[in-house]
Amino acid sequence: MQYISTRGAAPVLDFEQAMMTGLARDGGLYLPQEVPVLTADQIRDLNGLSYEQAALRIIRPFIGDSFSETELQSAIGNAYRDFGHVARAPLTQLQPGHFLLELFHGPTLAFKDFAMQLIGQLFRIALTRSGQRITIVGATSGDTGSAAIEAFRGLPNVDVFILYPHGRVSEVQRRQMTTPDDTNVHALALTGDFDDCQARLKDLFNDHDFRDRVGLAGVNSINWARVLAQVVYYFTSAVSLGAPDREVDFTVPTGNFGDIFAGEIARRMGLPIRRLVVATNQNDILHRALETGEYRMTGVQPSISPSMDIQVSSNFERALYLAYGGDPAPVRQVMDELRTTGGFTISQGALQALRETFASGRASEAETEATIRATFAETGEVVCPHSAVAIKVAAEHLDPAVPMITLATAHPAKFPDAVEAAMGRRPDLPPHMKALFDQPERITRVENDAAALKSLILERRAA
Repeated sequence: MQYISTRGAAPVLDFEQAMMTGLARDGGLYLPQEVPVLTADQIRDLNGLSYEQAALRIIRPFIGDSFSETELQSAIGNAYRDFGHVARAPLTQLQPGHFLLELFHGPTLAFKDFAMQLIGQLFRIALTRSGQRITIVGATSGDTGSAAIEAFRGLPNVDVFILYPHGRVSEVQRRQMTTPDDTNVHALALTGDFDDCQARLKDLFNDHDFRDRVGLAGVNSINWARVLAQVVYYFTSAVSLGAPDREVDFTVPTGNFGDIFAGEIARRMGLPIRRLVVATNQNDILHRALETGEYRMTGVQPSISPSMDIQVSSNFERALYLAYGGDPAPVRQVMDELRTTGGFTISQGALQALRETFASGRASEAETEATIRATFAETGEVVCPHSAVAIKVAAEHLDPAVPMITLATAHPAKFPDAVEAAMGRRPDLPPHMKALFDQPERITRVENDAAALKSLILERRAA
């Protein structure tokens, strides 16, 4: 299995190399040269398997010779061992034909655990074999950071630096990043928003001398292995509702486009997904792009669903690459326009290709709060603001003939202030996190400057 860059000018890599590299050296994102396709019988045979057994069958074709069957099976087993629900990703019915996929039963209470826990295990195996020391730098709008720290804390040959936007994550999200006392993890509060964090991350990767000097590795959703791990729950949930003998729709609260792009990979593997619905909050650049063909940044407005407060949705580049028929030239062009002018126009052909799979919608702050209240009143389910955005948008796309699966991407207790303001009830943290507010925090404030970040990483890494 070989992996190529969306911009067409980086080395072709195998799975392990693509995972360890993260961002391609030409600034692009890695994708498999060919997406393996499962037969209807192979999809049907997933029914009744454990989540781990299904994951092995779905992920195995993408791995090639990078990891043995035994290594992959061990990594998957260890990754999901401590999840709080035996089904790992259970479905809850909201109303006839509408189901909520609970992706918050991992150790940090967010969907990022499905990918990050597996990546942590695969990195561990790869680094043990090679003896290499690496530096992981990640940018987070809230959940990736805590999931990465949980996955890599305490590893002797890994240093972890997580950039998060100062003052723009929930207190629970912040404390999950700042309370671990392992000496190899560092939470960096950057002045700016998530797009600034992501831009500085890309600056570090695009400085090839620095990248090679510190052994830089990335675990953001730009990392192909992150996307691959998330493909699994599209299959397990759809099969439980009758796939491959029945079509399904999915609605996904979307910021950086990685989670919903995993659904596109599942569709290309043969899962009968009719529509993937992009749900955005008031920072609705993706909804506007799919509606008008114009991808234009207008600035980030802080919201009660902060993990979606993004204007530069990195994984949208992967979707564009496929929409442009696998031609890297127009991808390079629009990405350069985005960098220099703050936006670009999607060609009519590519826009039509995107619309064949993706629909979209948005939810205002008031609509998000109203959905939290209504969901609890009608079903007894308490949902986080991101999940509420998706539930509201999903309701606008329901079809009685096709089940809708809406992704619940975080536990409501990660956003207690927003949930309490919406419905007058403060959600409780699970027992294993009750001490979170009693632990001291370690926070390093950093300016929005790549040179300062490089110096800090070199200093902390050396220490």
